Amino acid sequence: MEYIIEMNHISWVRDGKSVLKDINWKVSKGENWALLGLNGSGKTTLLNMLNGYIWPTQGDISVLGHRFGEVDIRELRRSIGWVSSSLQEKLYGNDKAEDLVVSGKYASIGLYDKPTEEDYARAKQLMEHLRCSHLTNRTYQTCSQGEKQKLLIARALMGSPKLLILDEAANGLDFISKESLLDSIDELSKQPDAPHLLYVTHHTEEILPIFSKTLLIRRGEVVASGPTKEVLESNSLTDFFEMPVQVFWNQDRAWLSRK
Repeated sequence: MEYIIEMNHISWVRDGKSVLKDINWKVSKGENWALLGLNGSGKTTLLNMLNGYIWPTQGDISVLGHRFGEVDIRELRRSIGWVSSSLQEKLYGNDKAEDLVVSGKYASIGLYDKPTEEDYARAKQLMEHLRCSHLTNRTYQTCSQGEKQKLLIARALMGSPKLLILDEAANGLDFISKESLLDSIDELSKQPDAPHLLYVTHHTEEILPIFSKTLLIRRGEVVASGPTKEVLESNSLTDFFEMPVQVFWNQDRAWLSRK
């Protein structure tokens, strides 16, 4: 079987410290996964590795069926969309929303190529799907945090990625903005040409039913991996968080409280 992500005995050591330790993880075609981990768990390191920005100290990794060491990483990155808060800091605040979205096709910060009418038509379509078409002609800096996140997702989709990584996409959003963003992600997953989704978070309630599998990572090690409803249960998460917690399921989402 060809996997979307395949990690076999992956470790990464920096300055003598093991940041990732013997990671084994397989994502099959048709699956959307959530990656749950606290700050400092190794999530960012793992994402940098998926994008080929760092190389494993030990182990083998394949993404979209291409084994690292046997593929041009720069070409592979064209098939991977990565939405993260760190990208927001690099963008130009005066760019218009639609120009920012179109720039995703060219993987550039700012728009230097001459886009086609088809590019803008696709950008408009993506913005409509993500419920942010009303931002047309608005500058990026005047958008709310939730609106910016939707624009970044639309930007990532301009390149028609096969894998879309949403790295703490709802971080810093108020309840209404968060739910609006999650609704848009849910709708995106149902599009016929939707990419495989990897949703990275440290909040269980953000893990939508579309994410049928979940990986728990703590201190650089996989704690649990498998069907979301089996992984996000009280005993497992009590062990994961190292404190007594209770899981309450509402609308197929896991909400936590302390015991």
